[in-house]
Amino acid sequence: MRLVICLLWAVVCSHFAVAGPVAQPVKPTLRQQLATTYTSQVGVKEATGKNDGVEVGKYLATVGLGQGYHWCAAFVKWTFAQHRVATAGTNGRADTWFPRVRRIYQRQSGYVATPQQADLFGLYYTNLGRIAHVGFIDRWDPGRGQAVTVEGNTNDGGSRNGDGVYRKRRLIRQIYAVSRWVPA
Repeated sequence: MRLVICLLWAVVCSHFAVAGPVAQPVKPTLRQQLATTYTSQVGVKEATGKNDGVEVGKYLATVGLGQGYHWCAAFVKWTFAQHRVATAGTNGRADTWFPRVRRIYQRQSGYVATPQQADLFGLYYTNLGRIAHVGFIDRWDPGRGQAVTVEGNTNDGGSRNGDGVYRKRRLIRQIYAVSRWVPA
């Protein structure tokens, strides 16, 4: 009796089975993987507000610095290191992330390519005479004149020496340059 029930069940199941291959999950692109990593850090805060803490120390270690240093560039380096993205020539200074060969956008010059998720943006500080803050572009929206970013060592006000990792909206006109380290 049990054999008959099993055979009948097999016939019923085969009647309703979907023909064709089973869809395989799509592997996220490197840009999507990077976005997952940097977004996972949103909310990380310094321990005492002096460029310190467990996570901040982890970021700074990737550029050979100890706690107490500005760490926006170290956050970028740490994120890329999690995915083995080659970043030769970069360090804990924000301006090292914008060599001419990597720039795809510059405020006065315009676009070489449209910025994408996981490209880097840089803010220029005239008092320092250089790009002195770097972070990730999560979404570039020229229609609204803004970019959604994820950046370390900032705050609600957008400081270059803040207290944590934040998701922010920045006006495109404030962004000095965008560089690309991941193939389009």
